[in-house]
Amino acid sequence: MKWVVYILECADNSLYTGITNDLERRLEEHRTGRGAKYTKHRSPLRVRYTEYQRTKGAALVREAAIKSLTRSEKLALIAAQLIPDHSASVAHLSAATNESG
Repeated sequence: MKWVVYILECADNSLYTGITNDLERRLEEHRTGRGAKYTKHRSPLRVRYTEYQRTKGAALVREAAIKSLTRSEKLALIAAQLIPDHSASVAHLSAATNESG
């Protein structure tokens, strides 16, 4: 099973880092307020970064490493990656933000 380490950009311009084995499901959880406590009131807007790991343990280690980075280091990491197209997920997140905002 593949695990995904991801970074979301929230409406308040903050960055949230997490892991999942089902990115679409997890994005829906964030969108509907059933995700992390951090994103519940910050309206995640879009996926800015994804990185795949083979095991949950490896994903947890990488998540911790990314969380220890400064904001500017996270932005450099994001800039260095050409992101896969998550437009469907982003559209769902944007729609929820527009409906609630």
